[in-house]
Amino acid sequence: MGLLPSAIGFLRSDISGLSQPHDELQIRRAAERTGYDLRKMIVFSDQTEDRARRLRVAIDRLNVDAVIVPSTAHFDSHDIPAELLAVATVITVSPGSATARTPLPN
Repeated sequence: MGLLPSAIGFLRSDISGLSQPHDELQIRRAAERTGYDLRKMIVFSDQTEDRARRLRVAIDRLNVDAVIVPSTAHFDSHDIPAELLAVATVITVSPGSATARTPLPN
């Protein structure tokens, strides 16, 4: 049996609010359900600057295949940033969906 693909969990504490523990649990369950080894949970807030770039740096440093989020509301403008999809699959817990990695053309 080979190694599982790896993922990081990501959420924004200002969006999760009091539901943050529940959101983290949902991310862990989604990782198990989809067959990913959850390597780390990354939590940013509305005070975190340049969130998309910092998340991409974490993806690169940890060399993970996917990012699991509670919903697209945790991304600025409620859309999955193209710069993240260039390097990782993005899985949303609600609705339960996965957007495959789509490398940017050179």
